[in-house]
Amino acid sequence: MQFTFTPIAEAEARAVLAWHYPHLPIAQEVDPCLVARGLDALLYPPHNYYAAHDEAGMLAGFCCFGEDAQVPGGDYTANALDIGLGLHPALLGRRLGDPFLTQILALGRLHFVPTLFRATVATHNERSLRLFARSGFTTTQTFTAPNDVCFHLLLRLAAPPQMYTGAAAL
Repeated sequence: MQFTFTPIAEAEARAVLAWHYPHLPIAQEVDPCLVARGLDALLYPPHNYYAAHDEAGMLAGFCCFGEDAQVPGGDYTANALDIGLGLHPALLGRRLGDPFLTQILALGRLHFVPTLFRATVATHNERSLRLFARSGFTTTQTFTAPNDVCFHLLLRLAAPPQMYTGAAAL
């Protein structure tokens, strides 16, 4: 599937904030203050949030690049582009994760020209951890955030993996 990425609009940000993933723990109640802060974060231009639309133009996911993809407690001293993402919960299990991540990485390469990509993923999010591992990310740190949630910090070279297949033979 091909995704189209555009800077996230308010309606898309509100929709994303309402998504719930069945395999992840959710809060019992939605705090309106947290939603307002989340909306502000998604719409703040330096956070580089993008809405992803499918071929029919429907909101299929989102991504962000930079500091807003970091979690307090991790070691972010390496010069890497942080990425965050979310695929619409209704699209999970349809084998869209790999093309979605591949296209996000291509978008990041185009706009930011990084040497490394970095992702921070909760240790209980096994689906996301498998996705990132298939794309060549490796765990460089495991830490507990101030909210007592445990995370893996993952790194990967920014160039597409196929660029490195012949490099070892040189």
